[in-house]
Amino acid sequence: MITKEELYSIIASDENYRIERTVSLSDMDKFQEAICAFANDMPGSRQKGYLLIGVKDNGEIAGLQINDAIMKRISGIRSDGNILPLPMMSTEKVITDKGDVLVVEVTPSFDTPVRYRGRTFIRVGPRRDIATIEEERILSERCAASLPTFDTRPCREATLDDLYTDVIEKEYLPKAIDEEVLAKDKRTLKEKMASLRLYNTQYDCPTYAALVMFGRNSRYFMPGAYLQFVRFAGESNAAPILNERRFEGCLYKILPELENFIRDGIITQRPVPVSILREKNLLNYPYKALRELLMNAVMHRDYQANMPTRLYQYDTHIEIMNPGGLYGQARPENFPYVNDYRNSVVAEMMRTLSYVNMFNHGVGEVKELLKENGSPEPKFNIGLLTAFSVVVKEPQMQRLSPTVHQLFTNLSPRVKTLIISLKDEKMSATELQTVTNCSLTVHQTPTKGTHLSKRLFIAQYITPAIEAGLLARAYPDTPHHPKQKYFLTELGKEAYTMLNEVE
Repeated sequence: MITKEELYSIIASDENYRIERTVSLSDMDKFQEAICAFANDMPGSRQKGYLLIGVKDNGEIAGLQINDAIMKRISGIRSDGNILPLPMMSTEKVITDKGDVLVVEVTPSFDTPVRYRGRTFIRVGPRRDIATIEEERILSERCAASLPTFDTRPCREATLDDLYTDVIEKEYLPKAIDEEVLAKDKRTLKEKMASLRLYNTQYDCPTYAALVMFGRNSRYFMPGAYLQFVRFAGESNAAPILNERRFEGCLYKILPELENFIRDGIITQRPVPVSILREKNLLNYPYKALRELLMNAVMHRDYQANMPTRLYQYDTHIEIMNPGGLYGQARPENFPYVNDYRNSVVAEMMRTLSYVNMFNHGVGEVKELLKENGSPEPKFNIGLLTAFSVVVKEPQMQRLSPTVHQLFTNLSPRVKTLIISLKDEKMSATELQTVTNCSLTVHQTPTKGTHLSKRLFIAQYITPAIEAGLLARAYPDTPHHPKQKYFLTELGKEAYTMLNEVE
C-alpha cells in the first residue's frame, strides 16, 4: 500500500528514467509503452519504475477522479497479451487533497527484451523510445547472464552428505584447480566447491550440477537422471526385447561404465568377404563415434525432465534420444555450427574429466568416423521441441552374393589370381599366362615345345574357372579354336567388381 508520503517522494524524485507522468485516462498505447519500457530497465538499475496517472509533467497533481472502471482497465494490461513476456506490475490508487493518483509500479524483468505488440520500448533518460538492434542485443545478453542454468541452481533439499565429497576433494579438485593454488587454498570444502559453482553458500546446499556429477542418489532429486538401454530383436520398438539395462547414479560413476558397455556390449567385429580373394574386419559402429554421441546426450540433456536418456539398439541401427531440444543460441538453421550449453557447469566438469572437449567439432568428427567405417551419415532429428535424437546405421558395405561367397571358400588361389588378372576384356590363353606371370616349367618334348606349358595353364587355371561359371569361351563349341579367347561371365564380373571396390 503506497502512502501519500511515498507518492510525494516518487513525484519529487529526480530519477526521471524511473517515472512517467500523465493526465490522460484513455491513452492505453501510452500506458503500455511506458510499462514495457520500465520492464526492460535499459539503465540496468534493477529499480522499479512508476507510471503516475493523474500527475502533470511539472509534478503537480492534476485533480482527476479515478474510478473502478479505470483501475480495472489499467490492471488488465498485465494479462491482455499485448506485452510479452508478461510484466510484473501492480496498481494502487492514492487519494490526496488535490485529487486521485493511480500508481502503476513495474518491476524490471529478467526475461528481456519485453515487447509491446512486437516492439521493444526502453527509457532513454526522461523519455521512452523504441530500442535499436544493438540495444535489443544488450537486453538479450543481460537476460542470458541473469538467468542461471538449471545445473547452477541450489538444491535446497540436499546437503553435503548427499555427495561423494571424498571424490570431489581427492579426485576432482586436483584436476579442476592448479596444484600450487590448491596447495595454498585454506578455505573450507564448501567454499572451494562454491568457487566452482558446485555449492551455494547463500542457502548452504549443493547445486544440481554437484548432484548430477557426484550425487550419492541423483535420481531422488532428479527422477529422470539415468540412461536406459534396450536391445530390440528387429527394426522398431514393436519388436521383442532381447536385453534391457539401466545406468543409474551420478555421472562420475556411470560414465566409465558407459564407455566399457559401448566397447564390450554394443561394438562387434566380424569378417566380411569383400572379394573372392580376401575378407575385411567390419565394425557395426565405430567406438569413438558412439562414445561422442552418448557423452553429448548426457551433457546436453534436460535434467529437469522425467524422461531418461535413451539408447535403443535395433538390428540395423542405433537411436540415441535425450530430453531437451536445441538450446540457447543453437537453432535448426545453424545446427551443428553453433553450440550452446544447457548445463554449463556439467559441461565444464566433463571437460575437466576428459569426457568432452567443448571445441564444438563433435558432430563433424562423428561424421568422419562413420564415413571411415563405411557407415551412412548420422541422422539428427532437431525438429522435436522437447527432445533431441540421432540415428546411426550399420555400414551398408556391399557384400558378395551367396554364389560368389561360396566360390570364395572353394576356389583355388590359381583361379582367384586368374579372375583379378582378366579384367573386363577378352584374352587368349597365352595373354592370360603372360599377365598372370604363370610361366610354368614342366617336362618338355622336342615336338611339343612349350605347348605343354600352355595346356597345363589351361588345365590348372582356365578350365576350373570355366567350370565354376566365372569364365566363358568366345568359341564355346570349339574349345581348341586357334582364335579362342576367354572373358568374365556376369558372375565373374561380380567377383571382379567386389575385389576392386575395397582396397
